[in-house]
Amino acid sequence: MITRRTLLATSLASAGMLMSPTMSAEAAENVIELTEDGLHRQPWFIDSFLELADDLDTAAQNDKRFVVMWELKGCPYCRETHYVNFARPDINRFVRENFEILQLNIIGSRMVTDFDGEELPEKALAGKYGVRFTPTIQFFPQSGAGLIDKLPRKREVARAPGYLMPDHFLKMFQFVKSKAYERESFRAYLRSAQ
Repeated sequence: MITRRTLLATSLASAGMLMSPTMSAEAAENVIELTEDGLHRQPWFIDSFLELADDLDTAAQNDKRFVVMWELKGCPYCRETHYVNFARPDINRFVRENFEILQLNIIGSRMVTDFDGEELPEKALAGKYGVRFTPTIQFFPQSGAGLIDKLPRKREVARAPGYLMPDHFLKMFQFVKSKAYERESFRAYLRSAQ
């Protein structure tokens, strides 16, 4: 009988990430988990009470930016994000050092408290923000000041709707970290970075 544990071990072994006595501490910290709802999860993603304003404030106190990453069980591009993009040491290091990521399920039922205090299931929150693809990554400002007065889509400083190849994925996080969104679009940022 195939259990979740054997499926995870098989996945990790095929990705070359199964723990061994000689595995480095850094590699051990990057072992991808499979959640109860079938999402691939980095062990360094934040554990949350699902209160977005508190998560943003905590990220700011840690001198990091708050990100929501929407995923779906069985989404091949979500898996690719974990096993290809986050597997690159430069991407993994940059994101971990500068961002706190909350993973949400686009069809999930966990109750989340939005910045405006509204409590709703993940699926309804995705609809409120117009999230229709997975993976979708929402980037929020450094401060929650004034967010409750804005329409949901205006609360974000940037969004990555769908899968980005590793180099563009890293550039998106650099775009937000450098606050380049204040002066240009992501597309213009990519052109100027070449």
